[in-house]
Amino acid sequence: MTRTVMVTGSSSGIGRAISEHLLETGHRVVGLARDHDKFRPEENRYVPISVDLSQRKELMDTVQSVLQMHPEIDALVSNAGQGKFGALENFSPQQIESYFQLNLIAHALLSRAIVPHLKTRGGGDILFMGSESALRGAQRGTLYCAAKFALRGLAQSLRAECASRGVRVSLINPGMVRTPFFDDLDFEPGPEETHAIPPEEVARTVSLVLNAAPGTVFDEINLSPLKKVLRSDR
Repeated sequence: MTRTVMVTGSSSGIGRAISEHLLETGHRVVGLARDHDKFRPEENRYVPISVDLSQRKELMDTVQSVLQMHPEIDALVSNAGQGKFGALENFSPQQIESYFQLNLIAHALLSRAIVPHLKTRGGGDILFMGSESALRGAQRGTLYCAAKFALRGLAQSLRAECASRGVRVSLINPGMVRTPFFDDLDFEPGPEETHAIPPEEVARTVSLVLNAAPGTVFDEINLSPLKKVLRSDR
């Protein structure tokens, strides 16, 4: 069955890998991202939508417009986010508010917009991209862990709210994935293949969730590299 999936952060990293895999397997993708110059497939089944997910009004107006133009959308992969790591006292109040706007509130607003749409359609999927940081707090990860812990709670509660209307809510918690996520950070996975998850593996997991039998939901999937090795000499 061909599906139409809204993917946030579709132009880079995990979101790009998910979009590429969905297109390769015959599905349509409505991709939400700030900058689509990094990913412009010559494929009429990919619809690029430019939006800054950290801007509440812009996000809500854009999503409502997209759902009106593409009523066939039957799944959301809420993936976009960024990583900021350091001692809490080193972040300004404005930085903290901005961080949670993108990494938590945007996920909730997207869900708020698409849940009625999926219920009207008779069902569908919402899949959040979490992190292993949703399972255990870590030094220098105050903001990142807090956002991912809260996202996990959002997924669990929304699943209970929506199940009776055929809307499945899932959460994928990857460990370190080898993507540009680490470009602006002072650490990265070790160099060996076993030190990080390929983004294509996360994409295949998304397909596993979306292709599950209608009566089955993957509540939560945790993915880890075989060896957890960090390199912080950058």
